[in-house]
Amino acid sequence: MSDLNRRHLLQSAAVTGATLSTGLGASAAMAAPKPAMMTDVFPKDDLAPRERTLLDFDWKFHFGHASDIYKDFRYGAAQATHAKQGANVASCLGADYDNSGWRTLNLPHDWAVELPFDPHADYIPETVREHHPPSDHGYKPIGRDFPETSVGWYRKIVPVSTADKGKRLWIEFDGVFRDAVIIFNGFILKRHESGYTSFNVDITDFINTDDKPNVLVVRVDATQGEGWFYEGAGIYRHVWLVKANPVHIPQWGVWVRGSADGKTSVSVTIANTSAEKADVKYVITAYDADGKAVLTEDYVLDYGLQAGDRRESTMVTQVPAPRLWSIEDPHLYRLETRLYLGTAHIDTQVTYFGLRDIKFDAEKGFFLNDKHVKLKGTNNHQDHAGVGAAIPDALNLWRLQQLKDMGSNAYRCSHNPPTPEVLMACDRLGIVVIDETRKMSSSEEGLYQLEAMIVRDRNHPSVIAWSICNEEPLQGTERGIEVARTMKALCNRLDPTRPVTAALDNSYGKGITSVVDVLGFNYRHHLMEQFHKDYPHIPILGSETGSTVSTRGEYVTDAAKSFVRAYDTEHPWWASTAEAYWPLFDEKPFIAGAFIWTGFDYRGEPTPYNRWPAISSQFGILDTCGFPKDNYYYYRAWWKAEPLLHLFPHWNWEGKEGQTIPVWVHSNLDEVELFVNGKSAGKKPVVKNRHLEWDVVYQPGKIQAFGYKGGKVVMKQTRETAGPAAKLVLTADRTALKGDGRDVAILKVEAFDAKGRPVPKADHLVTFSVSGPGAVIGVGNGNPVSHEADKASERKLFNGLAQAIVQTNRKAGAITVTASAEGLRAGSVKLTAS
Repeated sequence: MSDLNRRHLLQSAAVTGATLSTGLGASAAMAAPKPAMMTDVFPKDDLAPRERTLLDFDWKFHFGHASDIYKDFRYGAAQATHAKQGANVASCLGADYDNSGWRTLNLPHDWAVELPFDPHADYIPETVREHHPPSDHGYKPIGRDFPETSVGWYRKIVPVSTADKGKRLWIEFDGVFRDAVIIFNGFILKRHESGYTSFNVDITDFINTDDKPNVLVVRVDATQGEGWFYEGAGIYRHVWLVKANPVHIPQWGVWVRGSADGKTSVSVTIANTSAEKADVKYVITAYDADGKAVLTEDYVLDYGLQAGDRRESTMVTQVPAPRLWSIEDPHLYRLETRLYLGTAHIDTQVTYFGLRDIKFDAEKGFFLNDKHVKLKGTNNHQDHAGVGAAIPDALNLWRLQQLKDMGSNAYRCSHNPPTPEVLMACDRLGIVVIDETRKMSSSEEGLYQLEAMIVRDRNHPSVIAWSICNEEPLQGTERGIEVARTMKALCNRLDPTRPVTAALDNSYGKGITSVVDVLGFNYRHHLMEQFHKDYPHIPILGSETGSTVSTRGEYVTDAAKSFVRAYDTEHPWWASTAEAYWPLFDEKPFIAGAFIWTGFDYRGEPTPYNRWPAISSQFGILDTCGFPKDNYYYYRAWWKAEPLLHLFPHWNWEGKEGQTIPVWVHSNLDEVELFVNGKSAGKKPVVKNRHLEWDVVYQPGKIQAFGYKGGKVVMKQTRETAGPAAKLVLTADRTALKGDGRDVAILKVEAFDAKGRPVPKADHLVTFSVSGPGAVIGVGNGNPVSHEADKASERKLFNGLAQAIVQTNRKAGAITVTASAEGLRAGSVKLTAS
């Protein structure tokens, strides 16, 4: 979604079919766009005379084969594959190759999410694979056991013309999972192993400028993974084509460091790839959020840039009357850097930056612009129902907004660098970030990955620390100290403005404790107070905390179904409930804050049931669709100042008449009184960072919570016994979209009875149909054991809810989405693509 603007975001959520009641469905309703989102989150900047073109559309895709050369387009069939450049590489590279049998698709693309689930029946836990069983990656047929679905080939004709002769051209890949071989016009130009770092490939010397097609082919090998969680497979982030002058600013060639006093350093790297010496200068102009120019500076290089030379220069300037970047007011400046050769304007680069100061204090925690901020964060993998790792930009923004609505102000990129759009959104939403490299290693590859992350991400004011480790075997060892020292030295050289952190699950006080600036505790919060006494000079935070496991909408644990009740009571042995850790974190100023494991459920690592048929974790405070679980409202009550009253569970307990049902309330009001079928069950005072609880004997009817503030009832919530489902309600997060082929609407479908009450156990099969310039690109329901297809036009409701993600085509027009189920009145929503 490249052009998100005020008009689009002011559109309210569209609802047809029923009016949402004050029942459980209303609590789980998707939030409307917030004022903080009413900016151009993903800007489309004019970089002329440079051209930067999105290459996401109209790729051809086909599976290769990890062990059969002939099914892998003869890649490597010739022993002389690397003997002569541009020859003997593969059979599918030429412009005349018939790819009519290949599938046409758009990026981002994750082929793993399209594959059926596989129970890996031949898996033997006693083998060497015991530590990372197939369940860790969500039972998808990826890996050495599945050679036929672990390699993918992509083809695309790149738009190059005769007018491009003499320019510098490269292709930017935001992320490919994994082990990508980039082949252009038959020449192998690069092999990139990391599944998470962004990279570029220079194609200048290999382009055809004589009207012959320019063929880009990418072979992606996901046979080997990098994590113990679902990672997807394929070109799952954006791809860009850049055309620039031979004298130009390379990718990530502008680095801005701004502080709260307005002092700003700007470093600009210039590359001269021409055959002649270049006398250049550049002009920087900074604009505030209103588009007003606040400073302009010229920098003339006092030396000629020799042919083939690449130089960095730095100027120090002052932004007048600085407006600071903060969580409450995430103000961004736009820096335009214009490069000149003589009087000719030859290149432009645009960089967004913020003015802010950060500090971790060992006694008082985290400070932003000298204001104390308790970090209230979440950990998240790149994964969402329906789309897997290939998350559209608008969906990334929506996910972050759900967390911010809960009161979260921080995000840890666990355990790898995120897609660039996540950081862009955090910059604009006011969410601070711990950016984490995937590989703790001082090897050449490990340092390359660390450098790629820092150089790409260091302009983002949201980033407050670099993380170099997550629960690595090296963490408590002497070797770990040496590795961490080398990594930290690189961090400090590339960016001396941010601290270095690491997330440990043991060896506190040992190993790399002595190296990092801020120490992260993964769980083990009971050790934090003693650690602080022993090491009072080391700032600490909870890098992974909580890990309550629960299934949305389930209130009785059923191990046979792999469901866990959704009270804040269940957790793995190494973790804790929310109430077990957050009161301590909130009380102790020396604990900088917490990052919950996790914000969203994610595929793979199914916990607490690490066995078939469970296919996803249940750590999340939201499920894989982003539907809130009840614990969401615990955090919402204590992480956000706005009044809250949340009553649960639902009140449909057929067959349990006369039995006791635990009734909980999350609230930050003064008192709450519970009524059962009109009769008071008692009023209780609210205790900070705690929930309220009543034991209620079930009879059909309704329960009501009355919330008091200053002795007066200010909020009410009701849970009422619903009848059979009669109709569907379809809700869109917004109705105005960009007709750019990238924007998406996130749709929720819910079942209601004839009286408009949500039906909490509804499990009807819902079919989604679309008319107009849009299509369903994924569906989900948050069920941790569902083996339904993500890429489909239908999905069963799970505990009353399901989700569809609708993406626009590359044209304008009206879009109507209809949700239907047998025996129920259909719901529909109207969208507009412009």
